[in-house]
Amino acid sequence: MKELKILSPSGIVGYGFPEDSFWAGVALKPDLIACDAGSTDPGPYYLGSGVPFTNATAVKRDLKLMLKAACQLNIPLVIGSMGSSGTDVQMARELATIREIAKEENLSFKMAVVSSEFEKQTLVEALQDGKIEKLGPAPMPTEADILESTHIVAQMGIEPIIKALDDGAQVVICGRCYDPAAFAAPAIRLGYDKALSLHLGKILECAAICATPGSASDCIMGYLGEDYFCVEPVSPERKCTPTSVSAHTLYEKSNPYILPGPGGHLDLSDCVFTADSDRRVRVTGSRFVPEAVPSVKLEGAKEAGCRTLSICGNRDPIFISQLDDILENVKKRTADNLSADFDYRLDFIVYGKNGVMGALEPQTEVTSHEVGIVIDVVAPTQEHANAVCAVARSTMLHYGYPGRIATAGNLAFPFSPSDIKVGPVYVFSVYALLRTEHPETLFTPVYEEVGK
Repeated sequence: MKELKILSPSGIVGYGFPEDSFWAGVALKPDLIACDAGSTDPGPYYLGSGVPFTNATAVKRDLKLMLKAACQLNIPLVIGSMGSSGTDVQMARELATIREIAKEENLSFKMAVVSSEFEKQTLVEALQDGKIEKLGPAPMPTEADILESTHIVAQMGIEPIIKALDDGAQVVICGRCYDPAAFAAPAIRLGYDKALSLHLGKILECAAICATPGSASDCIMGYLGEDYFCVEPVSPERKCTPTSVSAHTLYEKSNPYILPGPGGHLDLSDCVFTADSDRRVRVTGSRFVPEAVPSVKLEGAKEAGCRTLSICGNRDPIFISQLDDILENVKKRTADNLSADFDYRLDFIVYGKNGVMGALEPQTEVTSHEVGIVIDVVAPTQEHANAVCAVARSTMLHYGYPGRIATAGNLAFPFSPSDIKVGPVYVFSVYALLRTEHPETLFTPVYEEVGK
């Protein structure tokens, strides 16, 4: 079995990558170019709103290089989670860009588009039939959660990609996709070991993050053999080591040895990471354990109101020493001064105290000479959020605390206007497993001859 070569240009389409690295990778004659294009990592806003996480100009630049190289080499290009969260509306923008590039660059290819978005009624029926299961700490979704969601996607596995390639597609554009699938599916289709293919996909989907120095904006090559895979960065400025690659194997996992995905999980407890050279690492020992009944992960989001923020700072040691009491009293006075007849949430994120980890922060004492405070309000409407933020901000600005010396104001504001109207806020509403004995029936490729 010949060694299969896979080029991963970037951690996400739109993150960018050096052209010299990319064309050096193309010169190595890869058998596949694959790239991830997003996830729900940036939070529920992009899934709920359908707004792409990545910039259109940056996405077009990356896609143009990848499409030109795939056509030049006559090899497949597979992209997963197109448009960020893989919703149909996000994919529409990127598909229009692909057609535009093909016209501008005189490219032609057969393209498969695989939607991952579900009709709500279909999922309501699946819920009623007991096919939807709770996932981890997330609550079990209700019918109301499903119906109130603006978008619900399922994380597809390898099956629809394999079907698209079997049907002659050269370019495969997927909605929400299991991150390793875009890299693993073409290899599994050709008979390579499933576990090694998926594990390699797990490493490649973040591009050169597994190298040192790591970067999601540089290219990496994967080499897949019968009983091993290797990874090596394209740029001479980076190298892979057993430590850097094994460390990335632990990335985004709750269990260091188990990586769940559609249809089963990877067992990595017997993996061995060996240096083939000072910049190339060989991996062996990955195993795939199938589920009795396959599943796909459902992700949905719904609108939860509107947000207004105000960013301010304070460097008075007397104020800072009483900060917890001040913030608690500002919340109470805001409620009294506003007498709101609507529900709202008022929070304070304090940088210099626990702004990053919140209640999990083990260091409770403020040791910095200043703090940054974000006043965060979510309410049913933008006007309601504006009102709460304005009252909270003015209350804290002029709050009188024991030992206060100056009365001109407690806060410094870097921006004018001080209050930032963010707009709609979304929360995850569906995060669960959908059991199905035939996952290939959930995702149907649609084909298009582009540039012809």
